Amino acid sequence: MMNTMQGAIILGGKRQVELREFPVPEPGPGQVLLRMKAAGMCGSDLHNIYRTMNLEDPGHYQGCIAGHEPSGTVEAVGPNCEKFKKGDRVIVYHITGCRSCNACRKGWIVNCTSDQRSVYGWHRDGAYADFMLTEEYTLLKLPEELSFIDGAIISCGFGTSFQGVRRADVSGYDTVLVVGLGPVGLAAAIIAKARGAKVIGVDISPERVATAEKLGCDLGLVADDEVLNKIREYTNGQGVEVSLECSASQAGRVLSLEAARLWGRVVFLGEHGNLSLNPSFTVIQKQLTLHGSWMSGIAEMEDAIEHIVRWKIRPEDIVAHTFAITEVREAFELSDAGKAGKVVFAWD
Repeated sequence: MMNTMQGAIILGGKRQVELREFPVPEPGPGQVLLRMKAAGMCGSDLHNIYRTMNLEDPGHYQGCIAGHEPSGTVEAVGPNCEKFKKGDRVIVYHITGCRSCNACRKGWIVNCTSDQRSVYGWHRDGAYADFMLTEEYTLLKLPEELSFIDGAIISCGFGTSFQGVRRADVSGYDTVLVVGLGPVGLAAAIIAKARGAKVIGVDISPERVATAEKLGCDLGLVADDEVLNKIREYTNGQGVEVSLECSASQAGRVLSLEAARLWGRVVFLGEHGNLSLNPSFTVIQKQLTLHGSWMSGIAEMEDAIEHIVRWKIRPEDIVAHTFAITEVREAFELSDAGKAGKVVFAWD
């Protein structure tokens, strides 16, 4: 095995990314070294590191090797590792925690309350390198039915979407509105459809709407002044049973609430931004159930993997561009220009 590797560092808030040479790390107790096979680019990296970075946020990017959507094969294991061995195909749950707080004990490492909480690619070296050092307990088996690109997309985006759909308890009884058809929204639409629902997809981009329809949306709508009326017309004036809000925009959040029918369920998945509305008319008098859904627990991600195989979903269907890690600058520039869908880095 080589002694050095290439890895990408984002120069926070400067719209720059650099490929540098690093020593290949050695796994310690409870750690596993992965040979990377695929790594997705998450919108949070683009919005919160590449374009801007708030250094006052204690959770800000720490200048490590970036990337938190990893999938690969086990290259070496450290002492006390019992579950995985060299050659195993794995997905990485991209957050580590203290393993002792209430959230960690429930498997919700993302909600760890300890200062030991750490995100791969933000606070410790992540996926944009030839090799990646991980904690064994954050690894999940990648079934043979799924590609490494499938695995990388599950590790953040599809896991997040699966949990949002699950929070709403979507079934064939429902018509589901998905607002915002980026990677998370497309994944939510695909999963809701797999659970038997009729799906309406809305976005400001005609290209994203067309993609959603190709992937199985029953109705795709470009957001305009008439979009709410079109949704009501499609649902015989009733509105949808479930809204999944993935745009994080004021207009998208209001639409998701206004389009929900009496006693409807609404899940907010899109992060950041603000919301201003009259809760009496929009939420209270309609007796809506409103959920916030943030990423997924590690057990929930394992459940997502099982069902993605069962439903014969291929997450890589949402990928628009694939790059080698040596093309990391080009990948970020393309994404920053707003011309890319889901971007993935792949290794031979």
